[in-house]
Amino acid sequence: QVQLVESGGGLVQAGGSLRLSCAASTSGHTFRSFAMGWFRQAPGKERESVATFNSGGEIDYADSVKGRFSISRQNAELYLQMNSLIPEDTAVYYCNARKYFGVAFIDYWGQGTQVTVSS
Repeated sequence: QVQLVESGGGLVQAGGSLRLSCAASTSGHTFRSFAMGWFRQAPGKERESVATFNSGGEIDYADSVKGRFSISRQNAELYLQMNSLIPEDTAVYYCNARKYFGVAFIDYWGQGTQVTVSS
């Protein structure tokens, strides 16, 4: 069983900053073998990747957040530092942990945290 709990969302003016946190817990696994990252879903849009660590530890950012967002990871905690926020960043942000089994995988999701950026 894997549990992911996000925190740190809220309402911020354009140009402001927020830091999201994800506390991960599991029984019988170590998160070292998980790929982890942040996704977001805006109203009426599909869920999209924002920033992720792959299972090899490499980081990938969406083009729309490069230079503004920074993902970090410490033990079973995942963080997303968001700077220079713009209204287009408004979405529910989800923490994701992905466990690979060869080419197959299982995704685990947190409940999401709302980020609203006002203009």
